[in-house]
Amino acid sequence: MSQLKSYDLVGVKEQVHDQISSISPSATPFLTLTKSEKIHNTTFTWLEDSLRNSNGGNALVEGADASFTAVGQPSTRTNNTQIIGESFTVSGTSDVVSVYGKAKQTAYNLAKVMSVLKKDYEAACVGVSQAAVPGDASTGRKMASIDQQITTTVDAGAGATDALTEAKLLELGQTCYENGSDPTVLMVKPADSIIIAGFAASSNRTRDLGADRTLVNTIDVLQTAFGSYRVVMSREQLTDKAFLINPSMFKQCVLRPMSRTLLSQTGDNSKHQVLMEVSNRHTNFGDSGMITGLS
Repeated sequence: MSQLKSYDLVGVKEQVHDQISSISPSATPFLTLTKSEKIHNTTFTWLEDSLRNSNGGNALVEGADASFTAVGQPSTRTNNTQIIGESFTVSGTSDVVSVYGKAKQTAYNLAKVMSVLKKDYEAACVGVSQAAVPGDASTGRKMASIDQQITTTVDAGAGATDALTEAKLLELGQTCYENGSDPTVLMVKPADSIIIAGFAASSNRTRDLGADRTLVNTIDVLQTAFGSYRVVMSREQLTDKAFLINPSMFKQCVLRPMSRTLLSQTGDNSKHQVLMEVSNRHTNFGDSGMITGLS
């Protein structure tokens, strides 16, 4: 007797889950930590100032004539905006056919593009080392990355590149403190967070686990003589640097917020351009600090 088996069936329904999975990183820790402000030009300038060094021998002679000193004036700092954008096109049919995991292809593409452009903004701030570029008719403007706006630096060691050490971090923390800076966040690449977790295993340090059977191998807050630093990992930042920053001293500068423009239609499709024109500024270059030359 001929037996019907599933291999012989006609019209069997496909089994497709109605969801789409993605593990692509989308976190933007630097942008999350800092606040934004509106700007009104592609090139913008701000002022920073400082006090002279203190003088414990400042003792005037009674009755003497006054002598005059030149009081220092503020310095100017400048940055440019950068247009960050991406365009895509979708055929008319693509938006009306039934597909798994998404209602409309245009909406799905738009969400992906907006997410990745935010990552591009993060990378332009902390993931590259670039000076400000004013641009011209054939060259796009570029913002100065934050490493170009931090003057307090400590080299990781004598080699071309060296591993992060607690001693160098403390040296940077001391320098920032002596400058008058108050950093609260230590932003590092993932590999350096493992090194920081190892600080707890140094000599004369213990962890009280009590009856807890969970082994904790992380440091979320690093408490030092010069302040407490919250440790933040960043997938986007430069791998040869660690940033010790005060987030309140950095600003996201927005000339044009992210928006989608529907371009003119020339056929059976829709054309979309998503962009923003943004920059960043460190309100005082002497604030915060960074360790350079990391391996």
